Amino acid sequence: MSGATPFCGYVPLVEVWRGDTLESLHHGALAVADASGHLLAWQGDPEAVTFLRSSAKPLQALPLVESGAADHFALTDPELAVVCASHAGTEAHVATVAGLQRRVGVEEADLQCGAHPPFDRQAAARLREAGREPTPNHHNCSGKHTGMLALARFLGAPLETYLAPQHPVQRHILEAVAAMAGLEPEKVRLGIDGCSAPNFALPLRAVATAYARLADPAGLPERRAEACRRVFRAMTAHPEMVGGPGSFDTALMQAFPGRVLAKGGAEGFQALALPAGALPGQPALGVALKIADGDAARRARSLAALAVLQALGLEAALEQESLAPFGPRPLTNYGGLTVGELRPRVRLSWSDG
Repeated sequence: MSGATPFCGYVPLVEVWRGDTLESLHHGALAVADASGHLLAWQGDPEAVTFLRSSAKPLQALPLVESGAADHFALTDPELAVVCASHAGTEAHVATVAGLQRRVGVEEADLQCGAHPPFDRQAAARLREAGREPTPNHHNCSGKHTGMLALARFLGAPLETYLAPQHPVQRHILEAVAAMAGLEPEKVRLGIDGCSAPNFALPLRAVATAYARLADPAGLPERRAEACRRVFRAMTAHPEMVGGPGSFDTALMQAFPGRVLAKGGAEGFQALALPAGALPGQPALGVALKIADGDAARRARSLAALAVLQALGLEAALEQESLAPFGPRPLTNYGGLTVGELRPRVRLSWSDG
């Protein structure tokens, strides 16, 4: 592809052992930055450019809040959390999205995200048993799309074209994402996400900066700073709305209430925001992590993220019982035999300054 960046700068982050033999490696890269954009730690290339995918959602929600639309439509914190979510499609998620749509004055049919079965197995089974097909509100991005429609309604902009890159909603979102990352909008590479909305490719360090600013927006203009505080509060107070049963983001935020904001994305992306004081002696920090192979088995991203948190000083991040399904763990076969294990290979490099 013309102008593409070579796929390089990735190093081993997760090991897969079978017996006493290293069988596979998941490569990746990560960056840790503070709210000023200072790079504190990294592994691999911290300037590697990749798409945020759903890790962009907390940033995409900022214009909804800072424009006044969230107050105009009286969004609750659970509703704002589901706007930032990759939700599991439980009855609670679908009901929350539908309730917000009624208040905004849009319909499920206005969503252009498509439809897929709920990630939650019980919700998916109930749909099948009832002979019903999944609808757009079951889509994990339906909250994000409802938030975009709410902003379009508030701005008096067309609903039919709310995903077009030149639509006022998407222009506001691009400006917010770029500013949070410390970049000019024209420096942000655009692509189309799985839900058909514009998505953003940024250097890992820039994403880490944006997430640090979610946790500490003191240096931002007041309207944006308040929007950051509100998004951070909504997501960390209602982690069940951000993911749901079986979600790493939900489990991590429940394990460390108010100390970690977590939002993963497709193709092995993970972002974290930690407020000042969450780590001993550290300012607010952002973490951006990419598993280069896309982590289709969903076994590497969470393990690497927990190992990073442990290396940064979040005590017992790898030993939390509730996080055991996401951390170092035995590798079992279909007969239930333990045949190996998954281990992190996180070795951070640290800035001298």
